[in-house]
Amino acid sequence: MDTPTHLVTGGAGFIGRTVVDRLLADGTPVHLVDRADQPRMQAALRDLAAHPRADLLRVTRADLATADLAPLLTDAGVVVHLAGQPGVQASWGDGFGDHVRDNVLVTQRLLEATLDAPVDRVVVASSSSVLRGAPDGPVDEATTPSPVSPYGVTKATVEQLCATYASRGVPTVALRFFTVYGRHQRPDMAVARMLAALDGGPAFPLRGDGWQERDWTHVDDITAGVVAATRRDLAPGTVCNLGSGNPVSLREVLRLTGELAGRPVPVRPVAPVPGDPARTWADTRRAADLLGWEPLVPLRAGLADQLHGAGLLTTTSDAA
Repeated sequence: MDTPTHLVTGGAGFIGRTVVDRLLADGTPVHLVDRADQPRMQAALRDLAAHPRADLLRVTRADLATADLAPLLTDAGVVVHLAGQPGVQASWGDGFGDHVRDNVLVTQRLLEATLDAPVDRVVVASSSSVLRGAPDGPVDEATTPSPVSPYGVTKATVEQLCATYASRGVPTVALRFFTVYGRHQRPDMAVARMLAALDGGPAFPLRGDGWQERDWTHVDDITAGVVAATRRDLAPGTVCNLGSGNPVSLREVLRLTGELAGRPVPVRPVAPVPGDPARTWADTRRAADLLGWEPLVPLRAGLADQLHGAGLLTTTSDAA
């Protein structure tokens, strides 16, 4: 049987380009849809055009908030919906409108369009930001969402939309991504800012005391979970956590990054910010059971890979 075309929205973004790369390497036809309105996304499209299996890739530049979605779904057997507006801090104040548009409205439009399309699976990106945090231990999918940022509110709404359309037969799966890092990371994200500080850019803004813990998850592990969700037989409306299951403090990540680079990361203290939980921690047993998935990239190796890509790694052995 021929592999169905996978429509990947946001395929020129940080996670999207890695997912597209993996699907193409697996011999999967991909229809990539992205606004690609930033230079780094345009560079991603150029890189993907040079992929050894670029013959399997089709690219459409479109704004999913306004585009006619029916033609995009005509030959799509699977939808991987990664498009959206990221960023907890950017979602406060006037930024909330962009988050509602690009997260809530776009997801609703896409799910509505799939009602009339012969899709076998719709995998949707959610976030650990739907949760308040994990003060007492790992948090499973049965925990009621209680976001502490406007961004988290939009992602919790995305999950509700997935459940609502699942009740009408749309085969949705929502994956909660926990603190993704790795090569091609957005420049506003923590590890990318550490690398920029090492490379002569602004000092890393250390919020509060730096002991807040995150469940750092490498982009390759996230990609493996996304691909598994496209291939497993899952009940519509399923939600799965994708995290390392190992919270590590921001200070420890700064230390490891500096150790790998051979010099400390320049830091400037800044005040704590709203929407920043003390700890995130994923219970990944459901992903193991339903997806056959487990995180494989240790934090040190993942950081070394990201530093190697930026030319900042002091020894090649750490990148192996």
